[in-house]
Amino acid sequence: MKLKFYAHASFRLEEEGLSVVTDPYTPSLAGFDPISEPADIVIMSSATDDFHCDASHVGGNPTVVNALEVSDSGLEVGGLFITSYPAMESMTYDFQKYFQRDPDANALYHFEIGGVRVLHMGDIGNAVAPEHIENLAGKVDLLLALTGEHATISLDDLDDFISRIKPRAVIPMHYFSEKGVLDIEPVTTFTDRISPERVTWIESSEMDLDISGLPHSENPHVFVLEQSR
Repeated sequence: MKLKFYAHASFRLEEEGLSVVTDPYTPSLAGFDPISEPADIVIMSSATDDFHCDASHVGGNPTVVNALEVSDSGLEVGGLFITSYPAMESMTYDFQKYFQRDPDANALYHFEIGGVRVLHMGDIGNAVAPEHIENLAGKVDLLLALTGEHATISLDDLDDFISRIKPRAVIPMHYFSEKGVLDIEPVTTFTDRISPERVTWIESSEMDLDISGLPHSENPHVFVLEQSR
């Protein structure tokens, strides 16, 4: 599977002629450049969060899916089957002080592309609900994990989530960028908690990902991509 990290929580995943973009940001507000590359499907974890819901600059004519509108039985679009796990932004972070708004609803979302079962963590700001963990355990090959901590899931809760769902691999997202406007943790705050032999620094925003040889584990391998935008 070809994988590209744009910025923040936005990735491009491509396999067998199908391309998916996750959580596109609003360039003028987030500080990152537009995406412009074409996609078949765009999935967003929220319809109201400017850092996760602006598909207007994604090229082509993609089908746009709001994960919060996916029913309990899931949704099939363009050959992709999507399931959704509703969540909330942080209930403790001072949204009124910093953002002048209440926390938004959002969703984790799960889909399979090129035989790889992917879970994107959306913008969850709290520990993942036990019922979601039960449904996801053993069913995630690749976790796109929130690692910036402020206003999103704590790293302690993230560690617990990873140990319980046992993915094959983790790719960090939603961490500090000098181009971004958010004061969040750098990716090293997450990777410093992990044994160095379990971390691969790609030194690029793109990679061909093959995790077929990696086991499901409470201590999965971590691949760190650079933000390209």
